[in-house]
Amino acid sequence: MSYALLDADRVAKAAQTSLEVLKSVQETSEAHQRKVIMIERIEALARAAADSDAGKAVTLTSEEFWLISRNW
Repeated sequence: MSYALLDADRVAKAAQTSLEVLKSVQETSEAHQRKVIMIERIEALARAAADSDAGKAVTLTSEEFWLISRNW
């Protein structure tokens, strides 16, 4: 599995954009709901890291990055 250390503020903004796109679609499948929940978690963690004094970075797996970038 690949990992990347990324700027937390940029990840939070990208996740927020991705959430807006996902929530604009009239989809009710379980897979869609899981995507939304996963991206909400990533956004929350990235926002917390961006607001902290501990480096302002977050590590994502390649799958998490793909999930966000696929929906923005």
